[in-house]
Amino acid sequence: MSKSFIYTTFFLLFITQAANAQFLLKGRIEFEKTVNVHKQIEIDNNDWYSNFKNQIPEYNHSYFNLSFIGNKTLYEPGRESKEKSSPFVDNVASSNIIYNDFSNQKTVAFKQVFDESFLIMDSIRQYKWHLTKDTRKIAGFECRRAFTVIMDSVFVVAFYTDEIVSSGGPESFQGLPGMILGVVIPRLYTSWYATKVQLEEIKETAITPPKKGKATDYQGVDKAIERSLKQWGKWGTKYIWQIMI
Repeated sequence: MSKSFIYTTFFLLFITQAANAQFLLKGRIEFEKTVNVHKQIEIDNNDWYSNFKNQIPEYNHSYFNLSFIGNKTLYEPGRESKEKSSPFVDNVASSNIIYNDFSNQKTVAFKQVFDESFLIMDSIRQYKWHLTKDTRKIAGFECRRAFTVIMDSVFVVAFYTDEIVSSGGPESFQGLPGMILGVVIPRLYTSWYATKVQLEEIKETAITPPKKGKATDYQGVDKAIERSLKQWGKWGTKYIWQIMI
């Protein structure tokens, strides 16, 4: 068998695989956010809350949409959950809207903190991701596992696919070589997983930054939250983590 025949065969195989591969440039992803409410109550170690543990669902679910086209993404609240609301569930980050422009490395985020609304305008956060060889399938996509540490001590696991070109993800998580379809924060007993990826015709005009809220940057909102919650002890720290993700 000649070398030219072998080279030609490998070349044809490469072309066939490339043609069959899907590289998505635009669309919409639904994420399901899951919080283990019982575990969060245990974190608080509050006997009054613990007495109600058996009267509330173990998990709370909420939904968000991530639209993406080219180098822009928009993460915002999605469909309403059919679950009954519970007074024991923190609705932290339930109204978050996060716009990322990767070409200019700029982010604009709306965050509601108690009665105050913040409009954060800053550079896109830089995460020091560590890639692993572990994989899992999410919403039909083969995803690779990565991890990082945020806010000095909060461990974060992410699963990303290079079949979706954008390097975005839920909340402010991004910066991997492909779209993040899963995030787990064990310390908060919280996860985000894509339930479906829709190939939709997304117009650039549909992906625009939020506009309402008190203008600030990440450092400014961090200081404002710490001033408000510094007397709340361990629960206040947990609340800050949830707000600043």
